[in-house]
Amino acid sequence: MCALAHVFEGLGFATVVLASIREQAERMFAPRTLFCDFPLGRPLGRPSDPVFQTRVLEAALALLDRESGPVFVEYPEVLADEGSEQISCALPPRFNPAELAAVDEANAIRSAYERTAASNGGRTNFGRVLTLEQVPEAFRALDRIASGTPWKESGLPADPAQLSIDLRTYYCEAAVSLPGSTVDPVGSGWALERWFLERTEGGKLLMRARESMKEAGASFAVWFYMAPLDQTTPAAPAN
Repeated sequence: MCALAHVFEGLGFATVVLASIREQAERMFAPRTLFCDFPLGRPLGRPSDPVFQTRVLEAALALLDRESGPVFVEYPEVLADEGSEQISCALPPRFNPAELAAVDEANAIRSAYERTAASNGGRTNFGRVLTLEQVPEAFRALDRIASGTPWKESGLPADPAQLSIDLRTYYCEAAVSLPGSTVDPVGSGWALERWFLERTEGGKLLMRARESMKEAGASFAVWFYMAPLDQTTPAAPAN
């Protein structure tokens, strides 16, 4: 977004960037930046709080009156990531012990994913690059990567970053309909991400494959974006 701001300004359009990662915003010198110390994925702050979000938008739009400096303004309110927030949703027990654990798990939660999609009138955010039938294939390829196979030779069915988004979405949407679920689809965004990455076989395998790709010298852009960014994630290299 910072790079696009420079492009649009060069074409004569005034821009304001809402930035959530200070290091990147400071390094990119966008013409006008409002740095909001909010969890990533919530550029306007609290979900379902239009009063708060309006204040953020007003602060951002006010920067349009400033000449390009670059201007860097910090929004005065800080929202912490709900690092202690816990969600409850019971994963199904192993059905096929002979199968790869992540594949067995992904197959077991498919009915929960389908219930969530049905309750939303068939709408889903899953399916950027994967079909439901390719989810097991994706996890088997990630397992090969985690075991040392170069990612380009693993049979990964899609770009690693886009594939990881689909897998996370699949699990997070399934979580809403798992037994005993206390998931709020709007308010539990980062808690759901942590649940997937830390408590599911699929998430843990994804992170092992990501680390293996990093250690093998894969391009930064290939492995880095396989996991959600947060404000503790090291900044990308300047080059």
